Amino acid sequence: MRRRRLPALVPALATAVLALAPAAWSAPQVPADKPQVLSRWTQTGVASYQEWAEAREDRAAWAAYGFDWSTDHCTSSPDNPLGFPFADACARHDFGYRNHRAAGLFPAAKTRLDLAFHADLKRVCAHYSGSRRSSCEGTAWTYYQAVRLLGIS
Repeated sequence: MRRRRLPALVPALATAVLALAPAAWSAPQVPADKPQVLSRWTQTGVASYQEWAEAREDRAAWAAYGFDWSTDHCTSSPDNPLGFPFADACARHDFGYRNHRAAGLFPAAKTRLDLAFHADLKRVCAHYSGSRRSSCEGTAWTYYQAVRLLGIS
């Protein structure tokens, strides 16, 4: 069998076609403020949590940012220990870890991410009173210590 040789013009033609391709064919540009948005959504305050939760509900509006919204919630710990709903706090913590790691910002942000996690857990506990609240706060402290000491560094 004889191999056919492509004319020398073919590679040049392919290069020309690609050079004229519309911008829509190229990789999408990630908005320049992605690090600021990521930081804003992973602070300790309630406003930061609420803004993240709203964005999580409307992920399509933030698709250009390429955020990783995946979560395993509280990993190998219960998502609702003793009936305390910690799953959303764990999901935001996962969001912070995964996206800061992807951006190369994780080591500098880890302490803040863990503190935000603890603040989120304490806000869950604020809905209880008496011994139930004490139990929730103790569980929250345990979860916080686990990520502080064992979280990916």
